[in-house]
Amino acid sequence: MSERREPIPTSAPAVVSFEGVTCRYGDLVAVDDVTLRLPPGVVVGVVGPSGSGKTTIVRTMRGAVSPELGTVRVFGRDPRYLPQWDRRRLGYMPQTFSLYPDLTAEENVDFVASLFGLLYPKRRRRTREVLHAVDLWSVRKRRAEHLSGGMQRRLQLASTLVHDPDLLLLDEPTAGLDPLLRARVWEEARRLREAGRTILVTTQYVGEAEECDVVALIVEGRLAAIGTPDELRDQAVGGDLLVIETSRPITEGEWRDLPEVDGVRPIGPRRARVRVTSAARALPELVARLADRDVRVVEASEERPSFDEVFAELVHRVRGQAGAGGPDGARAETTAGAAMSATVRTPPDVLPASEHVESETTKPGMASSANGRPQP
Repeated sequence: MSERREPIPTSAPAVVSFEGVTCRYGDLVAVDDVTLRLPPGVVVGVVGPSGSGKTTIVRTMRGAVSPELGTVRVFGRDPRYLPQWDRRRLGYMPQTFSLYPDLTAEENVDFVASLFGLLYPKRRRRTREVLHAVDLWSVRKRRAEHLSGGMQRRLQLASTLVHDPDLLLLDEPTAGLDPLLRARVWEEARRLREAGRTILVTTQYVGEAEECDVVALIVEGRLAAIGTPDELRDQAVGGDLLVIETSRPITEGEWRDLPEVDGVRPIGPRRARVRVTSAARALPELVARLADRDVRVVEASEERPSFDEVFAELVHRVRGQAGAGGPDGARAETTAGAAMSATVRTPPDVLPASEHVESETTKPGMASSANGRPQP
């Protein structure tokens, strides 16, 4: 069985808060009446089908998108008008590569560090540290345009980390990275969380949700489910799963007669996948009750569905409810760290809705001129 994470302290002052936030792009409702809060020291993963709202969430948090309704606060202020000292506490990594192709990897990171006011000794130290962290130190003298796509993603991440921000908004930071480098990115995220940083990560790799303290599932513009990975797994499955092989075939009806069994699906002549509330409590009882019926348990194991399966089940369920005309389609309502429902209304405590993907090509700390070139 998996190790359960400690509940998220919902009483801590929010680093980011949404309240009744709705964003539109023309007729497209991108974020639909979302209320949430991000306490300090957590990693929040945002997963969902393509076009479901992940990038809009991040862009709204950094002040690039103005909500039509509701309020957004970052460090207690409107992110569109953050003062310079608060903006330095924010790190943002867009989906697209937005650094300078004609500068080397080292020069790009050093330049970004200078924009955030790091003086030379600290700037050089931090540049070295973050390039080592993303495994780019050996190619630090290579121009960005000559780096592979995966290396460019890592360089973008290094530039996001260099000024050591309190809040990190990472839009698919592991896209294009091999499994070993993805693991190193998550190792760094855990280190930052332990140092009290708040991290919001969107990801196309559903399995990476396991690395997060809280996972928000967005489907068709709405927050469909939210909770710890174990809580979302419980939502999808409805309990624990046991795979049991018996000494003789048992009918589905016989299984359902056992009080510990909440559901059953035969997977062979003498094997069945059995859903129970708690595997640890139910298994000894099942063994005893089957023995009373002269049935011996040959083998029993707990089955832990992958997060890909959890994701697919929750998305299918939410789309089915929306198609059935349920109230407001389907929305989630809960606080992070509590039991959660995928069929109720909006959440008081962590994450959001639909997506209008726009490229962010403006260089860090720069504004775009009329011809599209970055200006100081």
